[in-house]
Amino acid sequence: MAGLYPRPVRRVSLALLALVAALALAVAASPVAAEPPGHDRAPGLEVDLRVASFNMAAGMGDLSATADAIEDLDADIVGLQEVDVHWGARSDFEDQAARLAEMLDMEVFFAPIYTFEPFEEGDPDREYGLAFLSDYPLHETINHDLTRLSTQGEDPEPEPMPGFPQVTANVKGVTVDLYNTHLDYRGDPTVRELQVDDTLEILGDEPAPAVLLGDLNAPPEAPELAPLFEVMDDAWAVAGEGDGFTFPAEDPDARIDYVLATPDIEVRDAQVVDTQASDHLPVVADLTVERDVPGH
Repeated sequence: MAGLYPRPVRRVSLALLALVAALALAVAASPVAAEPPGHDRAPGLEVDLRVASFNMAAGMGDLSATADAIEDLDADIVGLQEVDVHWGARSDFEDQAARLAEMLDMEVFFAPIYTFEPFEEGDPDREYGLAFLSDYPLHETINHDLTRLSTQGEDPEPEPMPGFPQVTANVKGVTVDLYNTHLDYRGDPTVRELQVDDTLEILGDEPAPAVLLGDLNAPPEAPELAPLFEVMDDAWAVAGEGDGFTFPAEDPDARIDYVLATPDIEVRDAQVVDTQASDHLPVVADLTVERDVPGH
């Protein structure tokens, strides 16, 4: 009859118990790949990214004011132009790129245009160029050449020179290529035309997804910029309101600072931020980038 006798006890070998315990300890001790705090992979197929372009005006103002202005942008990645690194008295021989990264707790990549020997033997080289600051890890950093007309010598001729940085950022599991540029300032557009040609060659036939930040030193209607707008969207034209003027900061009447993005990146918003930390106003854009899903 059921219930009158206890069920027989099944004997489990000590060897089996030891194997199970060993497996449990191995699983518990296995390292788990972790991303930096706050950089968890996005649960969906898209991630949001705020970027900014800011010409910080070589040697202008103090670096604390520049850092405060950048912090107020609340951008994940910032492209800076006119950055001094041990350049001279105008910036107290400061390594502005490294110092800003330290003050803002961001990663940095500096791309010099000019590199000269120091004034005093034993001091670091004097450099001037562009930089990226990023809250996200930067990979595959490159300093490309563009055609330039040097401002540091007599009777210069257009020639390839560095100062067109590219970084690949890991944004919550999404890979994004970002470029930072500062085109020629002269009224004659010839050098800018050559620089746009160089830029398009570097971007390649199908740049995706990619963001270009920079001071293009020309308004959006300038003919020399038209080829860029054929392959990249002008964030301000897509989502900005008003004239978007960025220069000069005190009374701006020209839009020469830009955020451009390939068409596979959604531009949700674009703003020009008021600050007197430079003679340019920074432009900020909120973007949405689609994750690359294997098999899709």
